[in-house]
Amino acid sequence: MAATAALGAWPLLARAQAPFPSRPITLWIPWPAGGATDISLRLLAELASRHLGQRVITENRGGAGGTMAMPILQQAEPDGYTIAQLPQPIFRAVHTQKVLWDPIRDVTPIIQVSGVTFGVLVNAGSKFRKLDDLFAYARENPGRLSIATNGVGTTPHVVLEELFTARGLTYIHVPYKGTSEQLLAIESGQVMAGVNSTGFGPAVDSGQLRLLVIFAGQRSKRWSQVPTLRELGFNIVATSPYGLGGPRGLPAEVVTVLHDAFKKAMFEPQFAQELAKYDQEVDYLGTAEYAEVCRQQFIKEGLIANRMGLSRGGI
Repeated sequence: MAATAALGAWPLLARAQAPFPSRPITLWIPWPAGGATDISLRLLAELASRHLGQRVITENRGGAGGTMAMPILQQAEPDGYTIAQLPQPIFRAVHTQKVLWDPIRDVTPIIQVSGVTFGVLVNAGSKFRKLDDLFAYARENPGRLSIATNGVGTTPHVVLEELFTARGLTYIHVPYKGTSEQLLAIESGQVMAGVNSTGFGPAVDSGQLRLLVIFAGQRSKRWSQVPTLRELGFNIVATSPYGLGGPRGLPAEVVTVLHDAFKKAMFEPQFAQELAKYDQEVDYLGTAEYAEVCRQQFIKEGLIANRMGLSRGGI
């Protein structure tokens, strides 16, 4: 009887002692398929798989301004087999709406990957040629200027609110779940302007869209003729750095395995080349440094929400 019980327990013991990872890992991407972040993270997952010895499977959960992976992390087992991208909006949403999760309490940061360049875009045939043209139109035509973003509460939305509120102007906010849908809306004239990250790069380079201003700290080498918000007199820099995280309580040894594999993948030339298509670069931070940045971003976003009157009491 004892021998039979021991034999029955053996598979459980073997699984418990199996080195991590012993099966595929799922990386949740909180954006629809086809956007710049989705494409680059799919490549990163593929490259990391080689270093992990197990597949990293990507799954999309778009909507809610990039926060839809948070409930998944909150409910997942802290075993390293469920991880997710941590975009900037998760540190903001907890201050501006009622959610059941917390981006600090419920997450184990693993590694910072990159940041994005945001910009204001119009159709190539648009009469708007600079940011001031949008302000002028909004002033002369109250309630008629339509501007698309990648969601309510996202970095583009918050920056737009700050830009237009400072001038006492209004606009029609049109949120889209994904970059491809939004860019199509701008190109087709469904909206008059849009703000997105540099998934817009190919459309700007091909002449389909015109880039009016970027939110980076300095001009892009790729579009050197386009000014920054700072140059136009706004003390705003928004690059929305992002990384990867797992559920709360992820063991340190598991975090190390994931960190090391994704770090190696990040510095492979193929990944850098993919990021360059969207005017992005690797912006690596190790686990401890990234965890501290997450805490700082959480505090900063709370202050911004209060200042802009967006705070709704958090969780």
